[in-house]
Amino acid sequence: MTVVESTDADLVARCQTSEVDAFEELYQRQASRIYALACRMAGSPEAGEDLLQEIFLQAFRKIGSFKGDATIGTWLYRLALNHCLDFVRSRQAKMATATEALDGDLAIEPRAPRETPIARIDLERALERLPPGCREAFVLHDVEGYDHKEVAEMLGIAEGTSKSQVFKARMKLRALLQARTIART
Repeated sequence: MTVVESTDADLVARCQTSEVDAFEELYQRQASRIYALACRMAGSPEAGEDLLQEIFLQAFRKIGSFKGDATIGTWLYRLALNHCLDFVRSRQAKMATATEALDGDLAIEPRAPRETPIARIDLERALERLPPGCREAFVLHDVEGYDHKEVAEMLGIAEGTSKSQVFKARMKLRALLQARTIART
């Protein structure tokens, strides 16, 4: 038996008729990309998993409003980004962001050599240790490629604050990653 992958248009049409298999296919195609965004924005894999579930529930409810102006992947990614931004703006996230110090403990963890895939885990772990405000601005600017004006609008902060948060995040990441390098030598 040959499995034929659906085109985006066919997949969307099937999803809009509430076909569970079609939505599962959409999930399989898009989940890893959305999960990566959710983890980076939330700051942990556990919160990323929760956000991923919420995002796909929201997508299931809103798939009927998909007009086809963009690809389904782009539509879903934007939906995910908006959901992550709502999470960031929530009262709980704001309280955690309020006055968190950047100079937390710099516990030294072993760092993998750069040429191995494990080195990426070091960066992910370092991202998780950033204060939420810095992490969010850094992910949106340096990872997702938004300019500071867009980041400021998304997070509801001043453009200068976005620049400051990204700068602080870079400094903190550099310190965390250098501490791991020194520990290995």
